[in-house]
Parts: sequence; C-alpha cells; structure tokens
Amino acid sequence: MTPNRPRILLVTRNLPPLVGGMERLNWHIADELSRRAEVRVIAPVGSAALAPGAVELTEVPLRPLWRFLQASAWQAARSARAWKPHIVLAGSGLTAPAALLAASATNARACVYLHGLDAAVKHPLYRALWHPAIRRMETVLVNSQPTADLARSLGVEEEKLRIVHPGVHIPNSAQTSASLQAFRQRHGLGNARVLLSIGRLTTRKGLREFVQHALPAIVRSAPDTMLVVIGDAPAESLHASVQSRESIQAAADAAGIGQNLRFLGVITDATELACAYECATLHVFPVRDLPGDPEGFGMVAIEAAAHGLPTVAYATGGVTDAVSQHSGRLVPPGDTRAFIAAVTDLLEHPMPTPPISEFSRQFAWPRFGERIRGALMITPAKDNR
Repeated sequence: MTPNRPRILLVTRNLPPLVGGMERLNWHIADELSRRAEVRVIAPVGSAALAPGAVELTEVPLRPLWRFLQASAWQAARSARAWKPHIVLAGSGLTAPAALLAASATNARACVYLHGLDAAVKHPLYRALWHPAIRRMETVLVNSQPTADLARSLGVEEEKLRIVHPGVHIPNSAQTSASLQAFRQRHGLGNARVLLSIGRLTTRKGLREFVQHALPAIVRSAPDTMLVVIGDAPAESLHASVQSRESIQAAADAAGIGQNLRFLGVITDATELACAYECATLHVFPVRDLPGDPEGFGMVAIEAAAHGLPTVAYATGGVTDAVSQHSGRLVPPGDTRAFIAAVTDLLEHPMPTPPISEFSRQFAWPRFGERIRGALMITPAKDNR
C-alpha cells in the first residue's frame, strides 16, 4: 500500500469482458482513479483478467442477479472492514445499496456514478430500496445534464450532484487506406457510402424504426448508401427490451432495401472498430424518446467524433450533451422527416473533419480522469503517464 494515497473501493456489475459503454466507462473509472489512489474493485467473474494493471479485483458471480447483489454487497462490506477505504464508489445505481452499506461499515464516503436508466426505473422494489440509497450518497456523479435532472426528481440534493461526462479514446493516427479498403472487401461494402450504427439492439435505440421509416427515403435519394450495423441484442443488460437482427432485416426486406443492410455482429478489436468508423460517411443514432427508458449520454457519438465521423441523432436524453453543431445534427425527437433531411444533406455536403475531432478532445479519457478525481476530491499528485 502506498502511503498518503487515498483508498477507493469500486463496486460494479459492468466491466469487460462484458461489452458496452458502461463496461468501458467503469474500466476507465478504475484506471484513472488508480493514477492518484489505491483502487480495489468488486466485479463479476471474468473481470480480473482484463482489469487495469494497478487495480486489485475481487470477482463475484454475475448471474443470477440476486446472487450478484448478495455476493457483491458481502464482499464490499468485507473488503471495507479489512481495508478501510476512504471512498466507496458504486459504478451504477444498481450497486448503490452495496456501496452505502460498505461505506457505513467503515465511515467512508459513499458515492455513486449515476446513469439515466438508474434514475428512471419505476419498479416498486427499486424505488423502495435503491432510490433512498442514491439519495443518501455523499456525492452523486451523473453522466449528463438530463441525468442530473432525473436525479433531482428522485430527491438528490443539488449540492451532491457533479456532472462528469464519459470519456473517449482519441486515436493517435488514422487507419491506412489499405486497411480501410481491406475492411470494405471483408464485409462486401464495395464503394458504398456507409451509414454506421453501433450499439446494442434495444428498443430504445430505434434501429428497426429507422430502417422502416427513414432508410427507404435515404436510399431513394442516395442509392449507393449502405447501413452497417455493429452490435447485437444484449445478453446481460438489465431493463433492456430488444430488437433482433431478424426483425430489422425483415423490415428492410419488406421496404425493398434488404440489400442495403449489413450486420457485422459485435466487434471488440480496436483496429477493426476504427476501420468501421473511418470507412463510414455518417453515424446514425435514432434513439427513441421512451418514457422510463432514457438514453443517459450517448458515448458512441463521441467515439464517432473521435474518428472524425459526424452523427445525426434525435435530441433526446443525454444525447444532447454528446452531439453538438460541431459534430453533427440533432433533430426533434421522433421527427423522421427531419432525420431523413439531415442524413441526406450530410451525405451530399459532408462536414469538415477537424471541428468534429476537436469537439471529441474535450472528452478524452485523461480529461475524464481529471474531472472524476476532482468531483471525488482526490488530492492532486503526479500522473504516471
């Protein structure tokens, strides 16, 4: 143990090898905090092999949910009593009760990083047990201004709230033209103009509705357009209703544009994912405005911007914090005509790349680290970068 460094215990259900924005975020929370603090993590089985190098990790069962909740709470309390952390941080609202109990056992500060859905779940048991735990936290970090508004609606006091947007990896260089051409050949894209969709196939993401109601008009305007979908139906996400590849493909076939759709599945290789972003002309993010199921932020829009790729999205939830006039277009929620118009305009008149990339730099992971350490009042020290 390093003298004079704060000790932080992170409790989370979201870490690699699980795939998704929350998983990347929690990995980087642990990594960035470990630069100024001793960090230990309670997380699901399989996480230790991929944990940041300076982090000690204790694994607990992922499934069933009740077993994860029980085991993570027990291990958090056990670790807190033995290790005496200064801060116990819940990586999402789900682990807020466990973090609160562990913190109270050792007089540590209890904190939580809150996502949109954490504050919007209406289940009576969640409202009865989780909401009071979130309200009792000393610090409530939120991923966007809309999530802050949701937290206020739960009764979280204003002075406890800190907005810390998720971060992004900024590429050191672009992929080579040979790599991009090879990617196109592997996936049968030819010279098509690529609309890219990346993320879990959930009802909230609105991909089937986009294919049904917007893509046919876009293809009529630009017949060489191809929609490339990276991601699949979620296997481990809570609260997520899903859309299947089959139902989305059926919608495209019924509209006569089945040949303009490609599913690439889940891609975890960073180089392959970079090629996908850099082969694309536009990132589409047709998130639906669904009561009780908000989009907390929209990390994929920032990732697209980091590769110079603009986004067209509906202005709903935390997406309004993730897309600006410098990185794409926001259109009114549910306004399909406006979405079609924005896409077709940007296909014909592409945005310049430098302002898009520059917009993304404010979200770089080192800057995220500075913000989260500041929000948690971690004493500055020399970074070992």
